Amino acid sequence: MTDDAEIELPRGVALAWGVAANPQRGPKREMSVERIVEAAVEIADADGLSAVSMAAVAAQLGFTPMSLYRYVTAKDDLILLMQEEATGVPPADLREGNWRERLEKLYHAQVQQYLRHPWVLDVPISGSPATPNSAAWMDAGLTALAGTPLSHNDRLAVVLLVTGHARWTGIVLAGYARTERATGENDLDIAKREDGLYRQLITADEYPELRAAIDAGVFLDTSDPFSFGIARGLDGVATYMAAVAEGRPEPAAPWQAAEDADIAADKKFREARKAVREAEKALRDAQKIERQAARDARERLARGRAAG
Repeated sequence: MTDDAEIELPRGVALAWGVAANPQRGPKREMSVERIVEAAVEIADADGLSAVSMAAVAAQLGFTPMSLYRYVTAKDDLILLMQEEATGVPPADLREGNWRERLEKLYHAQVQQYLRHPWVLDVPISGSPATPNSAAWMDAGLTALAGTPLSHNDRLAVVLLVTGHARWTGIVLAGYARTERATGENDLDIAKREDGLYRQLITADEYPELRAAIDAGVFLDTSDPFSFGIARGLDGVATYMAAVAEGRPEPAAPWQAAEDADIAADKKFREARKAVREAEKALRDAQKIERQAARDARERLARGRAAG
C-alpha cells in the first residue's frame, strides 16, 4: 500500500483543501481562487456548465484569461472547485433523529442542492471527489449509521444507495424544471402532455403492461415516485440490518466491473456489437409486422363470421 506521503495531490484537490501554494505574481486583492470560483458558479447557474470557460470567467471578473491561470491552472481544476462550492456543507439537522430519519434528510437535502445548481449533474463522474464538502456529506451519512450493526463496507454501500438515488431524482426534477422554464408549463401540464403522448404511441399489442399502466393513469398520478423509491430502499436496509443483528447477514455480492476498455475499443468487437444492435432492430421490426398481421387476421376472421 502506498504511503500518504508519496501521493502528490492534484492541483484542484490541493486548492479545495487549501494546501496549494498561492501564486507569487499577478493581480492582488482583486483576484483570488475564491472569486474565480464564485464567478464560474454564477455563470453556470445562469447559463449551464457549457457556458463556463476561462475566458468567460475572466471577462466577468474584468481580467485576462492568463491572469486566471496563475490561480487555477486548468479548467478541470476549476470545475472541481465549482462542484465543491455548489455541493456546500450538510445541514445541521442531519445530526438529529434515528439513522433512517437522518438518511432521509440527507437525501432530500442533496436533491435540493442539485435543484439549486443543476449543472453539477453535467459534471462527468470520475470517482468520488476528494474534496472537503463532498467528504462532509459522506461523513454525515456514515455518522447516521455509526450506531447500527452494519459493517463499515455496508454503511458505505447504504450511503451510496441514498446519494445515488438523490442524484437520479435531481436529474429528473432538474429536467422538468428546465421544461417548465422553456415552455411555461407546470407539473400538471407536463404530466397531461406526456400522458397524451404515451396514449397515442403505446399500444396494448406491443407493450401490454406499459399500456395497462397508462390506462391506470400512472402519468397523471401526483404521488412522488422518488420518495417511494428511497423509502422502499431504506425498508430493505432495515430488514438487512435486523438480519445482521441476528447474525445472519447475506453474502456480499462481488464487484461488477465495467467492461474492459481495451475490449470495448477493439474494432472487430465494435463491429460485432453493431451487428447485434442491427439484428435486434430487425427482430423488433419483424415482431411489429407479425403483430400487425395478427390484428389484420383477427379483423378478417371477425368480418367473415359477421358475413356468415
